[in-house]
Amino acid sequence: MPEIHRVSKDEALALCVRTEGDLYDKKAAAIDGKKIEKIAVAFANADGGEFVIGIADDKEYLEPLHRWLGKNTAEEYNSALQCLFNLNPAIAFRHEFLDAVERPGVVMRVYIDRSQNVCKTSDGKVYQRMGAQSLPVTDPEKITSLSFAKGAASYEDTLLNNLQAEDIVDSEELKRFSSDLMPSQEPLAYCVNEGLIDRNAFVPNCAGILLFSDRPQPIFPRRCGVKIIFYDTKQDIPEREHLKKNITVEGPLYQQIHKAAETVTEIMSGISIMTTEGLKVVAYPPEAIWEILVNAVIHRDYSISDDIQVLIFQNRIEIKSPGRLPGFVTTENFLDVRYSRNSKVVRSLAKYKDAPNKDLGEGLNTAFDKMKEWRLKNPSLREEGNYVVVTIPHTPLATPEELVLEYLATHPEIRNRQAREITGIKSENQMKEVFYRLKNQNLIELIPERKGNAAAWRLIAGKEKDKIQEAISD
Repeated sequence: MPEIHRVSKDEALALCVRTEGDLYDKKAAAIDGKKIEKIAVAFANADGGEFVIGIADDKEYLEPLHRWLGKNTAEEYNSALQCLFNLNPAIAFRHEFLDAVERPGVVMRVYIDRSQNVCKTSDGKVYQRMGAQSLPVTDPEKITSLSFAKGAASYEDTLLNNLQAEDIVDSEELKRFSSDLMPSQEPLAYCVNEGLIDRNAFVPNCAGILLFSDRPQPIFPRRCGVKIIFYDTKQDIPEREHLKKNITVEGPLYQQIHKAAETVTEIMSGISIMTTEGLKVVAYPPEAIWEILVNAVIHRDYSISDDIQVLIFQNRIEIKSPGRLPGFVTTENFLDVRYSRNSKVVRSLAKYKDAPNKDLGEGLNTAFDKMKEWRLKNPSLREEGNYVVVTIPHTPLATPEELVLEYLATHPEIRNRQAREITGIKSENQMKEVFYRLKNQNLIELIPERKGNAAAWRLIAGKEKDKIQEAISD
């Protein structure tokens, strides 16, 4: 017999009153098989989610706990499970049976994983979860876009029937590339063998144009450059007056990567920030910027008409890449798994003499390792709408207390604003708490004659350097 888990009244109540949305739904026990398929497919085609069968609609019962109306036995859910098992392509799911204290019947809770492919119901319909609804996706173009977003298909394979093979075969970029190939290959033979030119239609696909057209941007059907923007601020949401530079980098992908990296380095060379050693030019591990930029170029979704955006701030760099994480890649496992949305692009770039992706599959790991070497906090990765955003912070690994003491080891005093710039703390009051903790350790003191906005802290006189070093090490 299936195992049934007993839940408390409060736990049952939480399921009954939980708001339906992107990741949760609840249905009465009498739900039919088609609706079960619809909900499961919708979750699988979005970010996954869970739904409970055996909880009546909110409108039917004012008292929330009265909505818990499960079936008499777990076995009565066999037909519902059969609906889920019969879906093709298969949907990854888990389920459990619950009964509640003083409430009638057993309910079934189903967890749906995000799928790697576009999922359909048994009658061939596609649904996607949006808010509290499982909405049909009927437009063939939208279904194709969904497939691209999941990585089940790649826009790089799309044939560009309005172009000719000569658009890449006769290019200077392909000549440079093929001259270094070992063993050598004729440009046309290489493109056909690598699937960059269709051998029947004899037209290039998107990957071929992106890689080897001398000027892909004017002829590619989507925007595919790198936009580099510098905001002279640390604010999360910059104002218009903070915008100092807005540069678009174009060209074949290999050249685009190098030009973008050079532009970012040039902009950063003009940015100075407060550090424990005073005002210095901002510095990040060049390997970290390079690897994250390369990762954005080779794994972005080229079906989305937008440029990669590199946003440079005084205290961070944000690289915004069109497209969600593909397939089974998540914000939790992205350092541990390998997945190439654009395999043709990845393969050809790796064959350059000085390949930008020579450490294939290790790029982001390298970026994280280099940030630690430079005593900076790890980059962060998040999904934001239809984009993946990687933030490279200029935030030291050291604690705020350590940074304050490091600064005072070579400077006579420190003010709240200076300390916030060094530590990355935004709140003036939070910074004061750091000062008070150091004061309680008898390490620093307020300068008596400095009041109000001019207030500043200094090391307590007579504190030996080894004592300060000991405090920093602790």
